[in-house]
Amino acid sequence: MQFQQLVYFVAVAETRHFTRAAEREHVAQPSLSQQIKALERELGAELFSRARGNITLTDAGETLLPLARRILADADTARLEVQELAQLRRGRIRLGATPSLCTGLLPGVLRAFHTAHPGIELLIEESGSLDLVRELARGSLDLALIALPLPPSAPALTTVELLTEDLVVVSSAALPPPAGGGSLTVSALRDEPMVMFRHGYDLRDLTVAACRAEGFEPVFTVEGGEMDAVLGFVRAGLGIAVVPAMVVDHAGSGLRATPLAGSPLRRTIALAHRTDVAPPRAARELKRILLG
Repeated sequence: MQFQQLVYFVAVAETRHFTRAAEREHVAQPSLSQQIKALERELGAELFSRARGNITLTDAGETLLPLARRILADADTARLEVQELAQLRRGRIRLGATPSLCTGLLPGVLRAFHTAHPGIELLIEESGSLDLVRELARGSLDLALIALPLPPSAPALTTVELLTEDLVVVSSAALPPPAGGGSLTVSALRDEPMVMFRHGYDLRDLTVAACRAEGFEPVFTVEGGEMDAVLGFVRAGLGIAVVPAMVVDHAGSGLRATPLAGSPLRRTIALAHRTDVAPPRAARELKRILLG
């Protein structure tokens, strides 16, 4: 099995087309096809079904794809690690973070890092914790800021707790405060219409679990949004939402934050990376700044 064969295999798997894959990899289509056939002979299984011009992955191809992506990502990381200069004058960091941390914590941290290491390219993936865990497993990220605890199905990750943040109820400032009080318990949200994040956001799972622990199912008026969309829907008066307190400080006008009383909701944020792959040197330097 050759490295370039895996490159061509992933290209075909992602484009579902041999010609487009060859164009993407800047190689003649017959050469790409020959390499794929050689890979299939080596593995003893067909990787693609080519019925009626439609290219689909076989079971063997589906099995190989995540492994091939991980091998290529690890090889790319190794190449960048070797190419980095001792003074961290060049390199790349692929960092994942939840939307609340992208607006609240990261701007100042990344400014400090960029000032110290202006030659390091910063690639930011903004998503929910569950999505970021999957991206770490695929080798698409070097580091990620995720919410703990990890799901039972999570891959082997090394985590370091970074901070604990309070969650608050956010509502439209143009409307009366929810339940009419200066603070709320989770049970007081029983009759409040809610704007809910899409699946994959830890805030969704945390909020729903807290409501169920109080014996009720939350009522959604709108669901499926990202952080900015959820805040916009709340500002428009479509319902309330449970968000980290730091988000409200950066959300602009038109929103009201109400603390949660009784058993307040909190989430713990950790810095994570794959256990079986050491982060590149530049990523380790960013980790040091974050933990500091």
